[in-house]
Amino acid sequence: MFDSLQSRLQTAFKSLRGKGRLTDADIDAVAREIRLALLEADVAAPVVRQFIDSIKERARGEEVSKALNPAQQVIKIVNEELVNILGGETRRIQFAKNPPTVIMLAGLQGAGKTTLAGKLGLWLKSQGNSPLLVAADLHRPNAVTQLQVVGEQAGVTVFAPEPGNGVGDPIEVARAGVAHAERTLHDVVIVDTAGRLGIDDELMQQAADIRAAVNPDEVLFVIDAMIGQDAVNTAQAFLEGVNFTGVVLSKLDGDARGGAALSVRSVTGRPIMFASTGEKLQDFDVFHPDRMASRILDMGDVLTLIEQAEKAFTAEEAAKTAERLQEGQFTLGDFLSQMEALSKMGSMTKMLGMLPGMGQFKDQLANFDEREIDKIKAIIRSMTPSERDNPKMIDGSRRARISKGSGTQVSDVNQLVDRFFDAAKMMKKMAKSGFDPAAAGPGMPGMPGLGASKRAGAKQPKQNKKKNKRASGNPAKRAAQELATQTTKPSGPGAFGFSDPSAPDFELPKELRDLM
Repeated sequence: MFDSLQSRLQTAFKSLRGKGRLTDADIDAVAREIRLALLEADVAAPVVRQFIDSIKERARGEEVSKALNPAQQVIKIVNEELVNILGGETRRIQFAKNPPTVIMLAGLQGAGKTTLAGKLGLWLKSQGNSPLLVAADLHRPNAVTQLQVVGEQAGVTVFAPEPGNGVGDPIEVARAGVAHAERTLHDVVIVDTAGRLGIDDELMQQAADIRAAVNPDEVLFVIDAMIGQDAVNTAQAFLEGVNFTGVVLSKLDGDARGGAALSVRSVTGRPIMFASTGEKLQDFDVFHPDRMASRILDMGDVLTLIEQAEKAFTAEEAAKTAERLQEGQFTLGDFLSQMEALSKMGSMTKMLGMLPGMGQFKDQLANFDEREIDKIKAIIRSMTPSERDNPKMIDGSRRARISKGSGTQVSDVNQLVDRFFDAAKMMKKMAKSGFDPAAAGPGMPGMPGLGASKRAGAKQPKQNKKKNKRASGNPAKRAAQELATQTTKPSGPGAFGFSDPSAPDFELPKELRDLM
């Protein structure tokens, strides 16, 4: 969504690198680039003007003039101003003291309210609540049926007394839904209301009447993040009509410019509470202004990545996997389990995109084919349990059978098995060489738990003792000998802490070296 804005901002910041101090001309040039970047992203003009004025005022102030690195300080100012525009602090749902908590959804037709009702219901259920979806959109064809399907997929109860398609009174349905939730002990009610293709009096009157009938604790305005400049007008109309308490951004995974996210909060004064980032029901989460600002500035979103990992991997599973790796017992079955857990976290492209500095690799991420992961899963699932535990038994005929069962080529099976063998060899070397930082032997610092360098009773490899050459008495020759000794390959620990001197040296890719 923010790729274009992210690229333009990075271009603006490049001109600041390496400067010991900033002149007024430097600040004006950077402000001009940031202004163009925001306008191209469809951010409302008043918001852009206020944003640029704040940056200029702070960049010319004492906080930058006294900074050791003015360029980094300006980037820090831009980050803080972005956080302010996006809401400052994370806003949570205000639950009613006496259940049920009533949440009303409002917005234009096509914004994704019905699907979002299911996503919100699933999210609330994961938080330990018992939500009820109320089908009060009786205007749009098949809206009731769609909510019932979405509710079934999310495992959330749907209250739908009327068939819809123009039949029934939505105000009475909403009122009856709240009463039904009280009787059935549902602690949260989500009322899905009707939308229109455009703002009209009938739409606003119906939304206002539903609000008056159910007295909701939260009114969430659902807005399509891709509608551009019109987001401001639409948001202001709904603010006046139903006085919503929070905003939900839908379709945040689209390829539009995303200015709505930066405009709505600033113009309406209402916080962005949730964001929908994909088509799956799980692609939905709380909106964190600081994390979104960090993504826009290509600083990554490691906190969200960690939260998703904690949902997919338990501490017990992680410890068990580490133990099997240490003992050299990691199998293709274990690898399949890890792949399935990663799939629960979302797409690989999104996860990699949360890492800092990945904005420069967005073309490679865009070309990443998620189907390759499905192919690997299919190959492993086509193996027997004994083949997964012992891949060495997979001969030519077995590989042909596995390829047919998985719908892949024999070469794909060969590639997977060969890579697994290479990885197994690497893990054995890692376990033998030891990575415990407390150990005195060779190892990689900061990677504990992969075995000590010297185990009790274990045979230690014999050291080849070579006589050192006698140092020359000539200072010039002696310096040349010392230089030759330093530039030759060491016989000690090699790449990744391998004790094998024949192990290949590891070198970071040029792109990553440039980041360090």
